[in-house]
Amino acid sequence: MSKEINERKNVGVSQEAVDQMITTRLLDDAKVRFIKTEGGFLSLETEEKKYARVKVLRLFPFTDPNRYISVRDHNDKDREIGVIEDLAAMSEETQKLIREQLDLYYFTPVITKIFSIKDEYGYAYFHVMTDAGECKFAINMGANAVARLSDTRLLITDLDENRFEVRDVSKLTVKEQRRLDLFM
Repeated sequence: MSKEINERKNVGVSQEAVDQMITTRLLDDAKVRFIKTEGGFLSLETEEKKYARVKVLRLFPFTDPNRYISVRDHNDKDREIGVIEDLAAMSEETQKLIREQLDLYYFTPVITKIFSIKDEYGYAYFHVMTDAGECKFAINMGANAVARLSDTRLLITDLDENRFEVRDVSKLTVKEQRRLDLFM
């Protein structure tokens, strides 16, 4: 243990800084205020400090999307400021502001039809219809671009890190399902 403390001292990290890094701070609606900036970003005022721009992330985006929302300081390497335990416990205005930001960050079109998937030179080229319109994108076949979220649900991340979802593979036609066999 003393070796760890000495190593920490050598890199200039205080015990207080370490404690802050490992402590989760729950944000209380009565003690914080979220504000939409003129540029459309989100800022935060706490009792201790004002943050010009914050980022909100779901800690459990698929299993519990409205609970445990991490609030991070965009201007300080995304350092976590605190966690909103339950979005429903916040004021309606705060919920609206946070949901807007989450919807932007987690924009994930749902694939409803697969026109084609072509495999060439280690890449797969998709031509699909989504709930946001027709789309073409490519994925790296060697990467973990297709994640299986359940037996029937897929999350596909393209080369530009855009996400697409297939909510239920079994609801696609047999021909479309065969096109996805390569990834199942």
